[in-house]
Amino acid sequence: MREWLAPVRGALGADFLAAYLYGSVLTQTYDPRRSRVNMLVVSRTLNLDVLDAVRGALPEDRKPPHVAPLFLTQRQIEKSLDVFPIEWIDIKERHLLLEGLDVLGPYEVPRSNLRLQIEQELREKLITLRQAYLASARRPESLEAVLKAAASSFATLCRSLLRLRGEDPPAHTAQAIERVADLFHLDAQGLLAAHLVHHGERHHKEPELLSQYRRFLVEVERLVNTIDEMRVP
Repeated sequence: MREWLAPVRGALGADFLAAYLYGSVLTQTYDPRRSRVNMLVVSRTLNLDVLDAVRGALPEDRKPPHVAPLFLTQRQIEKSLDVFPIEWIDIKERHLLLEGLDVLGPYEVPRSNLRLQIEQELREKLITLRQAYLASARRPESLEAVLKAAASSFATLCRSLLRLRGEDPPAHTAQAIERVADLFHLDAQGLLAAHLVHHGERHHKEPELLSQYRRFLVEVERLVNTIDEMRVP
């Protein structure tokens, strides 16, 4: 990752502040064949001149490990802590300073908007799942890609839900999802469907895939309804 970062840092020059790894790359479940390496690059400024310099320096993304860089200024981080509490809490709790100054250290993420963001993102996910299901009548196999696409963000939402309840999420994603199912009296196997399809090694036959998708859709809707009624002090 330092090799990937070198030309980018050179393009930023004196504007470079820090680079962090975050997300699944720091977990035991990271799989370079399926997962991208999330990297946060913090700069003093990101005006058009700086963007053009970085744009010309970004390494080509031809083979794994594939890097998904996020470029932000320090001020943009400060101003977005209350707008994206899920993302910043997740980054704060699981990151690795690769190079530069630890600019994230002093920040505290306000949790007043956490429940609202969780509900909003779960409702968006539910709509996406439902629309994909309706569109899959002639191509049920297309639902596999939908589940895989939903797996990572859904796992993040489950970890955020546990934090909202005052719990530290388990290190393993499956355990975090199972804990959410237990807390809210949901079907754990249904909630795990996206995770199992995404990380499973075998190809799922159409009837099994359709069954898993239906269970996941039902449990996500039940979870949304439960969160809607949740009262947070």
